[in-house]
Amino acid sequence: MKTRTGEFSIGVRRGWSDWQKDLSGVIAWAQSSGLEAVDLGRDGDTASKQVVDAGLRVGSVDLAEWADMISNNSQKRIDAVAKNTDYIQACVAAGARNFFLVMLPENPNLPRSENFGYMVESFSKLVPVLEANNAHLVIEGWPGPGALVCTPEGYRKLFEAIPSYSIGINYDPSHLIRMGIDHRRFLREFGDRVFHVHGKDTELFSEQQYEYGTEQPPTFGKPVDFGGMHWRYTIPGHGVTSWTGVMGILVANQYQGAVCIELEDVNFNGTEAGEKFGILQGARFLEGC
Repeated sequence: MKTRTGEFSIGVRRGWSDWQKDLSGVIAWAQSSGLEAVDLGRDGDTASKQVVDAGLRVGSVDLAEWADMISNNSQKRIDAVAKNTDYIQACVAAGARNFFLVMLPENPNLPRSENFGYMVESFSKLVPVLEANNAHLVIEGWPGPGALVCTPEGYRKLFEAIPSYSIGINYDPSHLIRMGIDHRRFLREFGDRVFHVHGKDTELFSEQQYEYGTEQPPTFGKPVDFGGMHWRYTIPGHGVTSWTGVMGILVANQYQGAVCIELEDVNFNGTEAGEKFGILQGARFLEGC
């Protein structure tokens, strides 16, 4: 499976449900379904070779240590840099080059500017091993607790502080849309830093936004799974992302990576059959984009 625009490989991000814990089974299903790439978790050093040997590409692997890289404890930061350095080298040897993470600090209650400084200090020290191995961090903009790099401001300031192109982006329009950020404008600004893409979308509910707004938690209303009060994550094609436009911007920026479905959709999650159907439904949609 490839996208119509750009002919980017379509793959899947390995999830947490029982059937996905069996990597051999996931690989066999991906092969039989026409998927071409698999994203892995923090097992990239041991699992990447199995994916590559099966003739698939590794879209990304999760970086081994996240929070301790942004800790106010200097020894934790030193240890995390050392752990990640060894992990990056092992993963590259096994066939992985994109290292996924969200910039979540150990203590989100500290001033954001303070945590930002710890982040820049730590990740600057990973640049030499990344550059030496033609590898990239691919930072996802999930707006989790204290997340430092999920808006244009955050990405821009990080790239100013660490200019190396080894520090890049995992482009996931679903997070931008839920925050009210123009996902195409973001890609036009930062497209040359995108080294991996998640196939995930967001549906918006204008009536729910009227009822609950965007700032206050509800008193009586209940958010939908994989969503909030006025939005929910979906497979590609069930949300508002302009996927053909996205592919065109990726082509203009000479993107070389894969587009991997990350399934977080209440309409499909929960059963093996439903999850497989949802992943392939999203993949088939992207084939036409």
